[in-house]
This record gives sequence, structure tokens and C-alpha cells, in this order.
Amino acid sequence: MKIRLNKFLSSAGVSSRRKAEQLIQEGRVEINGKTVIELGIIIDDERDVVSVDGEKKKVEKKVYYLLNKPKGFVTTTKDEKGRDTVMLLVPNSQNLFPVGRLDVNTTGALLLTNDGDLANQLLHPSYGKKRYYTAKLSRPLSQDHADRLKRGVLLEGRRSKFVDVDIVSNDGFHVKVSTLEGRNHFVKKMFESIGIFVNELHRDSFAGLNVKDMPFGSYRPLSDIEINKLRENK
Repeated sequence: MKIRLNKFLSSAGVSSRRKAEQLIQEGRVEINGKTVIELGIIIDDERDVVSVDGEKKKVEKKVYYLLNKPKGFVTTTKDEKGRDTVMLLVPNSQNLFPVGRLDVNTTGALLLTNDGDLANQLLHPSYGKKRYYTAKLSRPLSQDHADRLKRGVLLEGRRSKFVDVDIVSNDGFHVKVSTLEGRNHFVKKMFESIGIFVNELHRDSFAGLNVKDMPFGSYRPLSDIEINKLRENK
């Protein structure tokens, strides 16, 4: 298949496309034994041999898993504090990485893949991939406050809002929210902006992938239909 060199390097897990261009310009990339420094080169990933710093590279088969993350696992590939990571829950997880983050005590839908391009697309708010959460709050949420969170609040210097906010219990302690945002601790910080703390948080779905019938700690591969839907812009 014909593919741009920088995209090939990104797909092979070498770096981002922008970083790949830097590697090319630094003369660290070879095609069929010859150093190249020009950007925009097209290669045949089935015939051409590409090396970075003398090491041959190839595009890995893309894999996609949906995990229902349990409490007690950090959402990283490695943890400098020695805590358990979500990678322990998926066998043969080498070269996979989590798409976005969930707090150590937040549960729910988490995508694991080796597809960096798709991951970047899913995480950018402009692509319209919603995240749905169920939260247990430290005190009841009033309808006025729910409406305020939908209109928007100032968070970290930016106007931020939930797409939807629904109070799902009579006592007001349990709510469901949806958002396009993926910033760290976004849901918790939104509620903290109005003086409410989140005691429990579960992500019901991410980009249309639902973990409703999956036990905590279980995972499954995505179907071709699900993968194609993820790649849609909206």
C-alpha cells in the first residue's frame, strides 16, 4: 500500500507524525538502505524497507479492545510509583496504550489500541465523540445547578460545559452527564466548580462503546463495524 513516510513511521509506533518529520530531517531514517531527508516521500509499505537509527520498522496490525476498568488501576502503560496499571488486565498488551485516562478509582469504558492516529482523533473534541458518565455526588444537585453546568462555567481559564446533565435519583445524589471533553479530572472539576464533590464515577460509554453488560475487569475486541464507526468524523 502506498503511504506517506511520516504516516508509516507513526503507524509503526516510532513517533507522532510531527516527530517523524523531525527524525527524517535529522537524517535518521533510511529507505532501502539510503538515508532520506525530504518530507512528503511516499513509500510502498509492502516492498520498501524502512529503518530508523539502523533498526527496521514495520506497521503492526491494528488492534482495538474495550475494557470495563475496575477501581484500583491507573490508566497508563507504566507507573513510576509501582501501582497496577490497566495493561495488566489485557494479555498480550505489548505496544497497546489506553486512549485517554480514567482516575485510579474511576471505573468504566476504556479503549486500548496501538492505533495512534485514531486515538488522537477520538480525543479531540472537534470530532464529537461523547463520553457518558454516572456520578454519585457528595450532596444533591439542584436543577438550577444542572442547568448552569450545561450553560457552562469557567474552568482552568476556559469556558467549559456538559452536553447533558440528568438527575437520575429522587434524592439528587446520582446524576448522568455527557461531555466531549477529555481533560484530566474534567467531570470532577466541573462539579467542584459549584462546590460539589464526586464520590463515585463510572464511565458508561466512550465514543459509542458501552460496557453495560461487561463485568469489571473484563475486555473484548471491537468488531469491524465498531472500528469503522470510530473512524467516522462525527
